[in-house]
Amino acid sequence: MIKVGDTLPAVTLTEFVEVEGNGCSLGPNPVEVGKATAGKTIALFALPGAFTPTCSAKHVPGYVAQFDALRAAGVDEIWCVSVNDAFVMGAWGRELNSTGKVRMLADGSAEFAKATGLTLDLTSRGMGLRSNRYSMLVKDGKVSTLNIEGPGKFEVSDADTMLSQAKA
Repeated sequence: MIKVGDTLPAVTLTEFVEVEGNGCSLGPNPVEVGKATAGKTIALFALPGAFTPTCSAKHVPGYVAQFDALRAAGVDEIWCVSVNDAFVMGAWGRELNSTGKVRMLADGSAEFAKATGLTLDLTSRGMGLRSNRYSMLVKDGKVSTLNIEGPGKFEVSDADTMLSQAKA
């Protein structure tokens, strides 16, 4: 399992882009984790699935609401990572008004989740292999803080906890 001090896995996530520009075409675009985190401070949080209750009502909205405060604390970007496809993540981001605040990144084949060792097996609930709920502060590609939730919990991966860690 990934831990504080480790470098993020060299995998490629995808992001749905609705407006062409900044070198990105319309539709799903690759996001190479190593390149995208180089020289940046990233508040990354992961969750079991788009459009699920806690994720939609609390997790993502908290980070959207704390966008300005996190930026003021030195965070360059906020990433939401989930084992969904880029189209679903794009639609979910539109619904939650995250555009321009939280990058909704798809880990469609759970490669990032597997590489970090932070998977959650929800096969018995019809959802297959997913990501555990967690957050991490990433500085120049390395994990600076890591907050892993217990089963069914939402206590330490929230935006307020991340904000206090970014300010420290």
